[in-house]
Amino acid sequence: MGATLASTILGFVREVVYAKFYGTSWELDAFLVASVVPVILFGVFTGALVTALVPLFSDYINTEREDEAWKLASTTIAVLVVVLGASAAIGALLAPWYVPKIARLTPALHAQTAVEMTRWLMPTIVATSLAGVVGALLNAYHRFGAAALQGVLANICIIAFVWFAQPHYGAYALVFGALAGAFASLLALLPTFVALRRFRFAIDLHHPGLIRLLHVLAPIAIGSAAGQIAMFFDRYFASQMSEGTIAGMNFAVKIVGFPQQLFVTAIATVIFPLFASQFASKNRAAMKRSVGTGLQMVIFLTLPSAFGLCMLAGPIVQTLFERGAFTPEATVLCAQLLPFAAVGLVALAANVVLTRCLYACGEVRIAIVISVATVALNVILSLVWKGPLGARGLLLANAVSQTLQTVAFVVVAWRALGGFPLRTVSVSLLKVGACSAVMGFALAAVQLTRTPPSPTALARITNLGEHLLFGAFVFIALARVVDSEELHLALDVVLRRRPRDLVPLP
Repeated sequence: MGATLASTILGFVREVVYAKFYGTSWELDAFLVASVVPVILFGVFTGALVTALVPLFSDYINTEREDEAWKLASTTIAVLVVVLGASAAIGALLAPWYVPKIARLTPALHAQTAVEMTRWLMPTIVATSLAGVVGALLNAYHRFGAAALQGVLANICIIAFVWFAQPHYGAYALVFGALAGAFASLLALLPTFVALRRFRFAIDLHHPGLIRLLHVLAPIAIGSAAGQIAMFFDRYFASQMSEGTIAGMNFAVKIVGFPQQLFVTAIATVIFPLFASQFASKNRAAMKRSVGTGLQMVIFLTLPSAFGLCMLAGPIVQTLFERGAFTPEATVLCAQLLPFAAVGLVALAANVVLTRCLYACGEVRIAIVISVATVALNVILSLVWKGPLGARGLLLANAVSQTLQTVAFVVVAWRALGGFPLRTVSVSLLKVGACSAVMGFALAAVQLTRTPPSPTALARITNLGEHLLFGAFVFIALARVVDSEELHLALDVVLRRRPRDLVPLP
């Protein structure tokens, strides 16, 4: 979580730098459009591959077939380089055909810029995908630090390139920074990976593990593609609105991503190999407890965050971004969008835990069916709401569809595990929800009674910091009053005490 915190803070600094130099301009819109295809290919290939590989790799290790596990890993990496290298080349070649279909950028110069940016970004597919697979193999050995530090190096590269190269290269500084960050992330993993002293270059296309991997890879890839397609439609619909809408939605989503990256990514990174190991050793009781604990901690960390983001949308956007090319009008746009992005935070975070549970249990097909149905619902709701609500309707459609997906995942996970402590999770949701709601009302009351801060960076930072500290104090005090078990666990972790179980073993 410490490494994730550093990466997340630098990610925020990156967005602040974006806002300073580009605001909600067409240049940033073009870069975000150009990022769609590389991100989709990375999400589909790497997300699916990591999801399928980790349980299989853990199974080989847990059954004392480590040599076979690494032969499978070597073959997978070799095949990945060939497939994604070819995909990147084809993607660069065909960019003038598909980029204008992704987003309706006008005039033609803007669309051509997006095409050229897409071509430059294609090599990032290979680097980020290899980094994802190598990081997953390290996680299987419970080496989490190096993989978590990838984001630190990537963000440093992007920030440095934009800050120093923007005066000379304009919007292309974004592209060069993304390229440098992708390859720096891969290089950051290699020392720890080599230190394992287990990797041997070997290719066995007839490896039984590879056959098993390919058997489950296709349906998982469909599920991964479903999530990426949702992002595609968001960018496509937003491109039909006023200039800067894509950038405004991006800033709002990135703010919501702060608690998700800080808390949920750290939990998910640790819990997926744990699920895989528990399932491989047939320890269903421990797995039930892990699912319950994971969901309780997700609720405890993200629900108050969502309320805080909704109540402090204006001060947060103003403090973080309003400088340079980011005008007060851009602040109003992003502040209006932020609550609609934040309302789906809890469901989005819970789905991270639940999907990893279902994949570890082998419930791949039903999880994918639910994911595809979620995207279809998202598109329908976006079409209905984009007219009356604009970009807010697109974000609201995301939140509603994600929440319904969570409900469906809970039902499937319950059946797959033969039950888990759902009642305990529900009580946690009620307690944390009540505490968060009271905190939200308290924050709203404080904002009404206080005068707005002066338009200086120090005054805005001080004002926002005071609100955040006040909200945290109110929430923690209420959590102690209701005797929140999650608060006790969080304190145990911070104070390095032996934690008590949230959910007792049956």
